[in-house]
Parts: sequence; structure tokens; C-alpha cells
Amino acid sequence: MFLPNVLKVAPSASAQRLQQLVEARLRPGADKVTIDRRIWDLFGERWAVMFTDLSGFSRRVADFGIIQFLQTIHESVRLLTPCFESHDGILLKVEADSLMVIFRRPQRALACAVAMQATLAEANLTLPPEEQILLCVGIGYGDMLRVGDEDVFGAEVNAASKLGEDIAKAGEILVTDQVRLALGLEAGVGFEPLAEAPSGATAAWRIIYRLPEQPAGRQG
Repeated sequence: MFLPNVLKVAPSASAQRLQQLVEARLRPGADKVTIDRRIWDLFGERWAVMFTDLSGFSRRVADFGIIQFLQTIHESVRLLTPCFESHDGILLKVEADSLMVIFRRPQRALACAVAMQATLAEANLTLPPEEQILLCVGIGYGDMLRVGDEDVFGAEVNAASKLGEDIAKAGEILVTDQVRLALGLEAGVGFEPLAEAPSGATAAWRIIYRLPEQPAGRQG
């Protein structure tokens, strides 16, 4: 009977504990090394993190209005949620037209990203131009601080956010070098280096992948 309450308070309890430790770190004479170790012991985990974005937000709002774009956001979440679930992803955040999803393994994150692009490519075949969903994806992988089911923090999180929300174009899947190294040759895709890496990553790559109905090559 009390399980729903436990699930409800757990994330906020984690956030409260992290806040207490950060506040302790700010005190004069604080042993920051010890506090940092405690924070990583409590919250440090290794995840693949995915950020998505919908291409053309400002233009679409200007052309078709915010209500039309809100409909597009709603439809994108509806279509993509089965992809997250079937690839063992956990949707942590929905902020405007951006989603943040975490996966235990980068292989599952990449497979999910390709499945998402395929799902939307198929859906777009029957949608008018103003309702088509054009997806940008960025993926990072590494040690990060996970605070319940609320958020994750870390260099790879920042890099993935930059790749997915600012750098990727419609149909692109961009990954950090840590993702590429973890995937190795088993990924079954190609990697094209980006000219510059976002802050927090040593290098970044564009995934060369194949959609079922399209020839091999970069999508988007």
C-alpha cells in the first residue's frame, strides 16, 4: 500500500541530500575532497545519456503558431515513447521540444536513436510539411551524477546536450568520443568526425546509419 509514496519521495530525497552536501562544500574550511567522494559514492553511476531536439522550432512557430508546434511535440513523445521502452531507456525530462533519456548501455542508446529516426521517417510520409517531426539526437556516455529520476549531471551530459540541441541537424545522430570507443566495431554503423567537439568531450562523431526504406548514407 505504501509503495507509491516511497516512489514519490525517493527522487526528492536524493535531491535534498545532494543539496545538503553541496551546501556543506561551500562552508569555510570544508573538506571538499571528502565531500566530493561522498557525492560520487552516493550518486555516481555510468549511463549513456541522449538528448533530442526538434529541428526548426523558431521557424515553425513563426510560420504555423505555437499551438501547431505543441501538437508536434505531443505527437513526437507519443511516437517515440515505445522506442525508449523497447530499448530500455528511461525518459527523465521533457522540456519544450527536447527530451532527455538515459540508457545503461550505449549500444541500446544508439539502437534506440536509429529506431526513433526510422519511426519518424515512416510517420512523416503521411504528414503535411507543417506537421512533420524532424529529429536531432546527441548521445554521451560515462560517469555522471544521477539524482533519483529527476536529473543527471556530468561532462558527458553537457556534451550530449550540446550535440543534440545545438549542433545536430534534422535526421542526424551525433555522439561523443566516449560513445564511439564504447561501441567499437560492433555498432554496425559508420562514424564521421565532426570538425569541433563540444565542451566536455574530446571528440565528436556523426553516425552514418541506414533506415529500412533508404539506401546507406547519412540521413537528414
